[in-house]
Amino acid sequence: MENITIGLWVSGGMLLLVVLGMRVAFAAGLAGFIGLVWLRWNGFDYDPNRFLKALQISVKVAGLTPHSKVSAHVLSLIPVFILIGYLAYYAKLTSALFEAAKRWIAWVPGGLAVSTVFATAGFAAVSGASVATAAVFARIAIPEMLKIGYNKQFAAGVVAAGGTLASLIPPSAILVIYAIIVEQDVGKLLLAGFIPGAVSALVYGGLIVCIALYFKNVGPPVSGFTWKERFESLAPAFPIVAVIIIIIFFVYNPFGDAWGTPTEGGAIGAFIVFLMAIYRGMRIKQLKEALLETAKLTIMIFTIIWGVLIYVRFLGFAKLPDAFSSWITSLDMSPVLILVCILLGYAVLGMFMDAIGMLLLTLPVVYPAVMALNGGETVSAADSAFGMSGTMCAIWFGILVVKMAEFCLITPPIGLNCFVVAGVRDDLSVQDVFKGVTPFFIADAFTIAVLISFPGIVLWLPSLA
Repeated sequence: MENITIGLWVSGGMLLLVVLGMRVAFAAGLAGFIGLVWLRWNGFDYDPNRFLKALQISVKVAGLTPHSKVSAHVLSLIPVFILIGYLAYYAKLTSALFEAAKRWIAWVPGGLAVSTVFATAGFAAVSGASVATAAVFARIAIPEMLKIGYNKQFAAGVVAAGGTLASLIPPSAILVIYAIIVEQDVGKLLLAGFIPGAVSALVYGGLIVCIALYFKNVGPPVSGFTWKERFESLAPAFPIVAVIIIIIFFVYNPFGDAWGTPTEGGAIGAFIVFLMAIYRGMRIKQLKEALLETAKLTIMIFTIIWGVLIYVRFLGFAKLPDAFSSWITSLDMSPVLILVCILLGYAVLGMFMDAIGMLLLTLPVVYPAVMALNGGETVSAADSAFGMSGTMCAIWFGILVVKMAEFCLITPPIGLNCFVVAGVRDDLSVQDVFKGVTPFFIADAFTIAVLISFPGIVLWLPSLA
């Protein structure tokens, strides 16, 4: 049997396990290990006397592969970014952000919902976890919206959709994972997420205003704040701005050399937020909760990475990525149309898998195909299909894929943010949240279309670095 055929059978089996309810980490790890044994035994012509040898070799490969990748220094960014988010919550920076956004923006139609989106965008700039963002603002923003008469489904949908911005706006754990998988510069990818993240927030805000104008009872504006009250609200939220500036200057300093690595910038940002949390009353119990929640989410992410890396190594031996790349480049279709079809595939796959697992499983196959479609890793902009060099294409595709991962955080039946919001609020069912996020599917589709049509939105900042 050919290795590619084995790769297809094992991949199909892994997807079946995921659909049947097995966790992605365990399904990928099990499928990858079985695939490694199968490939090796196939190389021994299925000699019964050499099965044990095939098993021993596969055990060594499966054991060494996760450690060789997970020990990478850059992965320390993930727990650092997650910790910043939880510490910011206990420092009451989330409440300060929401209050500032409310005083400045709530006067527009649907103003409290728009304020929630912009506050989540601000919080996303110091937190790399969408789930944490959704959970925090479900406690802060939904009661405020319900108090002035918002529809509870719409209020829940705003928080769930706003929470997805943490996937794109740096510091983003998913962007770090993407950079590790495709071996691209983490700093440039983090820079690339800023403007698309801001565009996503603006599109969400515009959609909310349009809905509020059309349905008069959806989002009544909130007025009555004086200019003095508005300016007073900025100081408590200033630490967020300070952390954002520090991270930017550690990734890219427009006035000279970068101050350090993104990990160092994240660590200093976490220390600043920690001091602010202590100053604002965080105690040992709350610090313990922040550390435990950070550890839980980090372990979940790393477990998925460990399992998927075994599967990825199997794919490499089976040469499935090369075969898929050859098939993609042989299609008699426009490269942009093929890219759109790939992104639509992510939209469907995201209905059944979590965002991180989906990216880890698909990128080893899809990324080489997209690079080949553009003309290869080393292609120049003049000779490429998408009008950009191989390095820029990798960054552009990364932002598109992460935006699709955002989309999958709110799509039924697996939309994780929707489950988190429903879990925090006893008065909401998961069905209520899914109904509330429905309009934001249109906003996400529009944003993705804009990013495809105007790649400069993504590539301008990285091109300066």
